[in-house]
Amino acid sequence: MVSLLRAVAEPRRQEILRYVWKQELCAGDIAARFDVTFGAVSQHLRVLREAGLVTVRRDGRRRLYRALPEALGPLRQMLEAMWAEPLHRLKTLAEKRARGESR
Repeated sequence: MVSLLRAVAEPRRQEILRYVWKQELCAGDIAARFDVTFGAVSQHLRVLREAGLVTVRRDGRRRLYRALPEALGPLRQMLEAMWAEPLHRLKTLAEKRARGESR
């Protein structure tokens, strides 16, 4: 449990998990979303992989990553709830904007 908490405690690793939660992405696509080096993102991916939170599969020269939500055990519900609120707020703002309302 401690290794899981350490792995998800770092904000960039949380973002990486969000990106690969429901889709498989190659390391380059993940790294392109951050303002740090590919090597730094690669280290984050290694930590997540060693904690058992992501799986990696080779496709030629690419490495494709995907989250393993079941590996989170009891943390899964907490993280999904944490991510659900910002998504709900974004949805509400988008709907208001589509109706021509401001804030």
